[in-house]
Amino acid sequence: MADEEKKKKFRIHLLDEIRGLAVFCMVFYHAFYTMGSIFNMSWGIYLFKLFEPVEPLFAGIFIFVSGIACNLSKSNIERGVKLGVVALGVTLVTYFFDKNQVIIFGILHMLSLCMIIYGLIGRFLRLFPIWLMTPLGIILFFLSQHIAEGYLEIPFLVQWKLPSEWYTTDFLFMFGFPKTGFFSADYFPLIPWIFIFFSGCSFGRLIPKKKLPKWIAKKHIPPLAFLGRHALVVYIAHQPIIFGICWLVQKCMSMFQPAAEPK
Repeated sequence: MADEEKKKKFRIHLLDEIRGLAVFCMVFYHAFYTMGSIFNMSWGIYLFKLFEPVEPLFAGIFIFVSGIACNLSKSNIERGVKLGVVALGVTLVTYFFDKNQVIIFGILHMLSLCMIIYGLIGRFLRLFPIWLMTPLGIILFFLSQHIAEGYLEIPFLVQWKLPSEWYTTDFLFMFGFPKTGFFSADYFPLIPWIFIFFSGCSFGRLIPKKKLPKWIAKKHIPPLAFLGRHALVVYIAHQPIIFGICWLVQKCMSMFQPAAEPK
């Protein structure tokens, strides 16, 4: 019996819970966006603007944990290709459903390419020590976080404007150089987010070396662990559900509004 227990797949539930918390925040962020931008609900606009400044934080946490998980995968290239197919499906569905809300290169597209790239060069990156690669990725992220806006910066100190010619092509948007007029309802270019991903990949190397405490494998908040385990399903399903709820709420509100008096 003990041998059978050891053979069971080892799962780090704390990672699921952290990922689940990020997904939970993402759902609310997208709900506020849908209420405000699509259904023009004033309180949705207010909540979206209130929540917008912290959105990169939980997105970064989700991406960092995804990088950690690469150390637990048998084939990151295979994972990346499968996720890329799902991402392409998201693009097609959003394009035909509402071109004004199309997702050209969102978080799934970015993560799929990150997984493939790591699958190709992961052995090379492992040559560098964890203590160097983990903070270096975070530093590079902050240096390049405004690359889509045309500049690099050391926060609060200095900025470097990038050549405008880099933002004139139709195909560099995925790297963080969108052409004027480019739009994606969900936009996560490789730069700067790949640096957070690689930072997570480096940090995750501690797991196979068993340098992390054993309590990370235990469940602490089961609902968050559930969300984390099913993050992809939640991502795909939550927007149609939010849209349907908002549509129903708007219809109900219109039914109870008093009819306009004839002039």
